[in-house]
Amino acid sequence: MRIAVGGIHTECSTYSPVLMAVDDFRVLRAADLLASDYFSFLDAEGVEHLPLLHARAVPGGPVSAVAYEAFKAEFLDRLKAVLPVDGLYLAMHGAMNVEGIEDAEGDWIAAARSVVGPDCVVAASYDLHGNVSQKIVDQLDIFAAYRTAPHIDVRDTMIRAWSMLVDALRSGRRPGVAWAPVPVLWPGERTSTEDEPARSLYKALPDIDRRAGILDANLMIGYVWADEPRAGACAVVTATDRQTAARAVEEIAASYWNARENFVFGPVTGPLEQMLELAEEASTAPVILADSADNPTGGGVGDRADVLKALLERRFDGALLAGITDRPAVEACFAAGKSARIGLDIGATLDPSSSPVQVEAEVVFLDDPGAFDERQAVVRTGGITVVLAARRRPYHNIADFTRLGLDPKSVRMLVVKSGYLSPELAPIANPNLMALTEGVVNQDIEALVSNRRIRPVFPFDRDFAYTPQARLSARWKD
Repeated sequence: MRIAVGGIHTECSTYSPVLMAVDDFRVLRAADLLASDYFSFLDAEGVEHLPLLHARAVPGGPVSAVAYEAFKAEFLDRLKAVLPVDGLYLAMHGAMNVEGIEDAEGDWIAAARSVVGPDCVVAASYDLHGNVSQKIVDQLDIFAAYRTAPHIDVRDTMIRAWSMLVDALRSGRRPGVAWAPVPVLWPGERTSTEDEPARSLYKALPDIDRRAGILDANLMIGYVWADEPRAGACAVVTATDRQTAARAVEEIAASYWNARENFVFGPVTGPLEQMLELAEEASTAPVILADSADNPTGGGVGDRADVLKALLERRFDGALLAGITDRPAVEACFAAGKSARIGLDIGATLDPSSSPVQVEAEVVFLDDPGAFDERQAVVRTGGITVVLAARRRPYHNIADFTRLGLDPKSVRMLVVKSGYLSPELAPIANPNLMALTEGVVNQDIEALVSNRRIRPVFPFDRDFAYTPQARLSARWKD
């Protein structure tokens, strides 16, 4: 059996003014794909894996048309070069937005289907915050999505999709995909699987998997910061029996709809000033404060200095802020050298909607891993330590800090650009606070501009009825 492997994986806020370019993606090609830890599970007896191209980027603004077309053309050329193939596995995210394209993943997957032909079995794995469309479903035979947020089952999900593909090729029985859109569009921060009601909704999915004729059941939350027609929740099921699949997707869709009023933020949440007051009053440490609207892993720009400004105005002592994307400031720190005292304008280098903060700072650490855009600088101004990054990136793992000589457990308050906390930071938060800040992934979703979003959709609209209706993949109707 010959299985080709590739895909493109990112999440794009259409409210961000910063386009993603080719250099924003980490690209695995050919043998490097199979050699990577990310795809290390691709090992099955009797299967020849044919690595193509996989492009992955930290979430951000829309992908430029130039970048997308370059990746797509290379992917298709590599796919054509390995034909014929029995199967194709696509590791996707599902919330990519591209300049001038209505349905980016639909365009990518349809293009791949046109190359491999109708007899090839195509499987895709998705983030549960991906947006699904009929065009996407019509190209697929197999679909699997994450069941955790924060995402701790990425590898497990990829294995689920790939294993179903291998099993289908070995058995000769082609599964199909059914789905049911749900007009609900909550942000991930209100639908974490660590909290109810999402926890119970997702715990029910493995039981559905065990039903005769069902292979894989999924609940997609969707991505709220994409103002596009396909943005929304849905249920998606991979199965071998059409009627069972239809009943399952309608059941999952109804369960989400019926719980729609019950989703709340998991951590203590409120306006920035209110959260800073709680942090100042706290007798425990470290307080971890999430700057939710500038979260790079949710599509935020990552360059806003609003929290830094507020901390300086309060003369807060003992805060570690990680991090702010500011390439010019990083360059200035490297030019000045460690221990230098320099004036810096921090923030607002990518998104003009915010303002920089002027500080006098001491350069306390410089990190130069080799590539210029990977450089980081740590500066201290007053009682605040700030991590500056040359490129957009999150600081969600303990190793992100220890690399810079920092201990997040030892500070009075740690500020990270995040929504719900990562699995490594959540256990040390004492307490966990989330600030409703400004940015392109603002949690005030009902105030978002909706020029292209299909209405009605909850909670943008509240007075309407909904009955789940299953839809089959066009490939399964044959």
